Amino acid sequence: MDVVVVMKKKFYDELKLIRDSSAKNCVSLSDDRYLELIDDVKSAKSAAKKENRHYWLLKRYDVMCIAGKTKLIYPVTEADKSVKFYAADGELFDILHKTHVSVGHGGRDRMMKELQKQYKNVARPAVELYLQFCEACEKKRKGMKKGVVVKPLLFSEFNSRAQVDLIDFQSQPDGVFRFVLVYQDHLTKFVNLKALQRKRAKAVADKLIDIFTFMGAPSVLQSDNGREFVNRIIENLKQIWPELVIVHGKPRHSQSQGSVERANGDVKNMIYTWMTENKTTQWSKGLRFIQLMKNRAFHSGINRTPYEALFGCKLKLGLSTSFPSDVIGGVASEEDLEDVLSSRFSDDESPNNTYDESRNDTQQEFHHDIENAVHNDAPTSGEEELCCVCLKGTVETCHQCRLPLHSTCVPTFERGGNSFSLCTLCIKREICMSERSSAKENLEHQAKKMRMNSDIKFPPANVGDTVRVPVPDVDKGPGDARNILAVVLEETDGFYKLGTKDGVLRQLYARSQFTVCRRKFVDIEDVPQQKVALRSVATSQAIGGGQGFMKCMCKGKCQNSRCCCLKKGVLCNSRCHNSLSCCNK
Repeated sequence: MDVVVVMKKKFYDELKLIRDSSAKNCVSLSDDRYLELIDDVKSAKSAAKKENRHYWLLKRYDVMCIAGKTKLIYPVTEADKSVKFYAADGELFDILHKTHVSVGHGGRDRMMKELQKQYKNVARPAVELYLQFCEACEKKRKGMKKGVVVKPLLFSEFNSRAQVDLIDFQSQPDGVFRFVLVYQDHLTKFVNLKALQRKRAKAVADKLIDIFTFMGAPSVLQSDNGREFVNRIIENLKQIWPELVIVHGKPRHSQSQGSVERANGDVKNMIYTWMTENKTTQWSKGLRFIQLMKNRAFHSGINRTPYEALFGCKLKLGLSTSFPSDVIGGVASEEDLEDVLSSRFSDDESPNNTYDESRNDTQQEFHHDIENAVHNDAPTSGEEELCCVCLKGTVETCHQCRLPLHSTCVPTFERGGNSFSLCTLCIKREICMSERSSAKENLEHQAKKMRMNSDIKFPPANVGDTVRVPVPDVDKGPGDARNILAVVLEETDGFYKLGTKDGVLRQLYARSQFTVCRRKFVDIEDVPQQKVALRSVATSQAIGGGQGFMKCMCKGKCQNSRCCCLKKGVLCNSRCHNSLSCCNK
């Protein structure tokens, strides 16, 4: 049976038990209740004499007819014109599954931030329940740690410091591509991903030039790939950006590179889930989509998405940002789009006015063009200055860039208790600066919480519990899952015998070597009696062929077949020999 079908059945079985045992909850809507509310709202809107229940309904619910389908929505107000839909229980799993996949199998906070953009009544318990049944998330979940001691680096400006690192995919190459370059801005956490054929400094510098010409060059670029590697990158970039300062963390000391190292783990997990969902091993084609998933997902450190922290606005993905997929499935032309937009609000509102309001983005782009023209071609003396928004005469100017405008054309901006009239460009600039300032404050708050982390206690496991056993890096490929799922067979003197769907693990495990799952994914009856090694289980469950990690301990320059890396046709990595001169990098 399909994994998603089994997952859906378990989700609804558990959801029914929770709903039956709990008190009445107005957030959840059964399919019958959903249709009943639509009829009640229609009756309330058409009632000549409204009663108290009618006012109660109209305050909380409204209906929208889109492409022949009637949807229950939250009433649209002048303060918030975004449309938020109510979800019935019958479509709840599909909504959660689609959102979960769209954010790269993200966690609860990322899913809640994504769902709140479009739905009104998807509650956190439903999201948490769904995540408990996702087997892919259990396999990629991190194990429990005793404590973390970190001294974070904090910066207040975009491009103050950026971090770059490489993910080694030599054991699972995609054609000529063997590495993934991860470039992350320290403040906004915005990530750029590039596929590399080799990790030589010139190849890395070429990809960095592409990023710098798009986002600008940072004041400080940090890398932990060794002094020789960084110095060669400097030589390739020095002629273009002589003022660029590059520092590196301590070799093989990932704590000094903590932010990008955590991003590396996140990217690896997203590559694994993307290949699993699309049933392909061509990970280089998915890097663009994974970069989008990473930058649109909520980041708990800055308390917003990296895209919002960088650009000051939410990411838009066409019509799917505002409407459910079943509504926009039949939209194929601009005429169809007009029909959908004209039915966005209730029938008593003018469709023409609604459609005009939907063109605000185009009007804003026109105003931006006008502002740019005024910036570049200011009126000469004797000519009447025109407002950059309404194109009428004016005597006022923007507080920052001194563009002519009417104070009634744009909203005022408050700072330090004072109000200023700003043009559209300056307001956008202020919003970006405000987002980045808030991002820094949230990073400072996160740093305090990280210092206050206490030891995590390990309660004993029971026979029959499903557990996550971490797989060492030497026993798995870079695109494989972080853990395997096993079941506790028996416990003897504090050591546990674990079984998997491929057999019983030979090694006995202490309690601190695995993590207990909240749900059961493996039953004792599913475990064969033969004994197997952890590496064999990881290889059989791997989507990319399993282990391929290589490490040499050469004391020379790795120029002959004595070097195991050179003999296997792979380049030496940071875990190989000490910082000696090497010809195989």
